[in-house]
Amino acid sequence: MRFMVIVKANKDSEAGVMPDRKILEGMGKYNEELAKAGVMLAGEGLHPTSRGKRVRFSGSQRTVLDGPFAETKELIAGFWLFQAKSMDEAVDWVKRAPFDGGTEIEIRQIFEAEDFGAELTPELRRQEETLRAKIAEKK
Repeated sequence: MRFMVIVKANKDSEAGVMPDRKILEGMGKYNEELAKAGVMLAGEGLHPTSRGKRVRFSGSQRTVLDGPFAETKELIAGFWLFQAKSMDEAVDWVKRAPFDGGTEIEIRQIFEAEDFGAELTPELRRQEETLRAKIAEKK
């Protein structure tokens, strides 16, 4: 199973405050453990929303909104993609993250092709597999 591990933003991350050396070293060690265990598929930090944009869809109309965005508790500061046997295993790994007080992390399972059932026709499945192969080829 794959999981998106979402690190919620806080005042510091939204202000663009960069982590200090101690945090970077702890995160580097943690990421090495994840990679060595075959759990970490990807992981990145994000710039604050003041440097971001949102696109709002309404029928055929598209509206672009410039950051920053107001509700800090609803924003994302970074993420990992995990490969784990279960949600419990993903939670166990997240509990080991080198964060201090005030950090909140959300874990969400990623849909796999089989989750879509009959709606994912053989043609759509082939299309998905072809796209994934093209993406992997470019890496």
